[in-house]
Amino acid sequence: MQNTAIEVKNLTKIYPLYKSPIDRVKEALNPFGKKYHKEFYALKNVSFEIKRGEVVGIIGKNGSGKSTLLKIITGVLKQTSGKVLVNGKISALLELGTGFHPELNGIENIYLYGALMGIEKKEMKKKIDEIIAFADIGDFIYQPVKTYSSGMFSRLAFAVAINVEPEILIVDEALSVGDISFQYKCFEKFKEFKEKGVTILFVTHSMGQVLNNCNRAIFLKEGELIKDSYNVKDVVAEYEKYARGVSDKKADTKKVKNIDISTKPNKEIGEKRFGSFRALINNLTISDKRDFENDLVVLESGEWVYFNFLIYAKEDIDKVVLGVSIRNKNTSDIWGDNNLFATGRLFELKKGYNKISYKFRLNINQGEYLVFAGLARLDGKREELDQRWPIKKIKITSSRRQVGFLYSPIEVIKD
Repeated sequence: MQNTAIEVKNLTKIYPLYKSPIDRVKEALNPFGKKYHKEFYALKNVSFEIKRGEVVGIIGKNGSGKSTLLKIITGVLKQTSGKVLVNGKISALLELGTGFHPELNGIENIYLYGALMGIEKKEMKKKIDEIIAFADIGDFIYQPVKTYSSGMFSRLAFAVAINVEPEILIVDEALSVGDISFQYKCFEKFKEFKEKGVTILFVTHSMGQVLNNCNRAIFLKEGELIKDSYNVKDVVAEYEKYARGVSDKKADTKKVKNIDISTKPNKEIGEKRFGSFRALINNLTISDKRDFENDLVVLESGEWVYFNFLIYAKEDIDKVVLGVSIRNKNTSDIWGDNNLFATGRLFELKKGYNKISYKFRLNINQGEYLVFAGLARLDGKREELDQRWPIKKIKITSSRRQVGFLYSPIEVIKD
């Protein structure tokens, strides 16, 4: 236990769910102990051990049990069964401003938080200047926190939580607060914590934060632990597959007779599809090589990728252009290209299945994007063969932070 910060053994949390408030009363008064509720497992037999100094990201969809887990570890909630052993002083930021009183000003709430942490007022006095400077919210520190913007509220809560010298820091969705200067201070604080051996455990929906900050990740699904690994990228990929309902493997394109050539749009991503359909963009897989089988769920900024198109032509068709673009959620173009721009030539489709790959470096910053694809014949008059808007959603991650959509890391040269 000496090198263990947190140990979780067969942790289970069950909530009773009643159809109506009257059922709760019926159950309480029933002399035969009849149950009027269904059991909901927020956590189900979860077990893991976290060593001192580890930075662990807990990921999963809403309702997967992430916040419940953190609340049990910090003692805010009590488990139904199982054990939690904590070795060290915890500072927790579970919900922004937890422990803050809206009528008290910033300074008064700093002392209140310290009292809740079991820190005497004279000790908090030694830290208060550092906390105020870290939060950097100006004269608002003397105003009731109910007058704060969400940003100021976040900065103060975060500043208090990380400046009380914790041995274990637990954070729930609060790592992206403030401007770049404040985030830099947070980053420096995390570096300081790592050097001191502070254990950091946090919940986030930002896969970029997990990849940038964690040396370990835990994936929860519907209250169960699905994957726990020091290979953070693998855990993120597993989560993304689940979150988007896709698999790494696609049908073997060599067995073309088994491939669906439907012209129906994909309603799950709101696809709009139109054209003469003399030729179809049957499928698009994105991989790190040209094999038409592996469809990577998580792509990485700056890496070479292959967009592998399987196209079905009902007859021989010449003078064809295949275009592809990547757009953000607002459908603004981030990148796009086609074979005519790339080579100055159009190509010919043979009757049956055709395989076409576009290879390029993915110099796009981390985020979620949509892939649009279009197939057309250009012979004086343009014939739209198959337009798929969008054909696919993609998730791009990055091992480092950058601003904007373009991924173009600088090379720093200093005399």
